[in-house]
Amino acid sequence: MLPMIVASKHSAAVTAACRTIENAAEVIRFAIGECSLGAILVAASEKGVCCITLGDDPDFLLEDLQNRFRKAECIGGDADFEKIVAKVIRVVEAPKLGLDLPLDIRGTAFQQRVWQALREIPPGSTASYSDVAGKIGSPKSVRAVAGACAANSIAVAIPCHRVVRTDGNLSGYRWGVERKRFLLERETTA
Repeated sequence: MLPMIVASKHSAAVTAACRTIENAAEVIRFAIGECSLGAILVAASEKGVCCITLGDDPDFLLEDLQNRFRKAECIGGDADFEKIVAKVIRVVEAPKLGLDLPLDIRGTAFQQRVWQALREIPPGSTASYSDVAGKIGSPKSVRAVAGACAANSIAVAIPCHRVVRTDGNLSGYRWGVERKRFLLERETTA
């Protein structure tokens, strides 16, 4: 499946959803594409990719971006930025390729530790929330690990979909359990 970038299709929504703020603290570039999981929004600061979100409604993804980066100026991506989106979509479609892009990971120190542990889980493998808590040296923080997974705003690049319950069953996923199942199946069969 070839990546399809649809940000230009939503130019009116982009203008309405992402306000230009005078003296904005930063600039966030973004674009929306389509992949086998539905709509995908990729956004980046000058440091790297800071947001990858999935959903059914591109306008909702734009609204979520605006809410996440209230003090930023959001600018629809140009052709060069759309190449970044295409790389992200390729990882969704062929996870073993890996994502070799700089990330701008924002979160608390605890979340950062959890997300780093998640990035060490190889494609096609899973770990339990308890395993992750133990790996970061905080074995009693299973619920906090689940909270950090839920707070992850960089889908696929920070693979919270690889975290399962202790019994191996799937539990919640910010972008829907069916997307989590799809990602895990794609990783084991790709």
